[in-house]
Amino acid sequence: MNDDTAGLLADPAEVRAILISSAQAGESITYSETLALLGHHFTRPKMRALCKVLAFVDDEAEKRGEPELAVLVVRQSDRLPGQGWWIGGAKKHGYTGQWEGPKAARLIRKLQQQAFAHWAGRDA
Repeated sequence: MNDDTAGLLADPAEVRAILISSAQAGESITYSETLALLGHHFTRPKMRALCKVLAFVDDEAEKRGEPELAVLVVRQSDRLPGQGWWIGGAKKHGYTGQWEGPKAARLIRKLQQQAFAHWAGRDA
């Protein structure tokens, strides 16, 4: 890790690899599953710490002209991203609606499909 990533829960490259694998499979991944792959049990503080890594991963993806990946990490209950994504991610897409329900699900599916299409059959 470099100075930009010091103090993060996990190495952004490792998180990126997990998310690219998920995108290549055409599937979202839960916060709990992501944390488990990183060797952590799910706790709210760990989930919040993961969100900081996800933001870093997306910032780097944007610099490379790649679609965002954090949108693939979802709650198990409704398969939508949590509050952390909505605060920053939704604003970036001009979305101002509810963070749950059909409209939110449509936005998330659209963004996830972009990641799936980008990474299908492509190496990281």
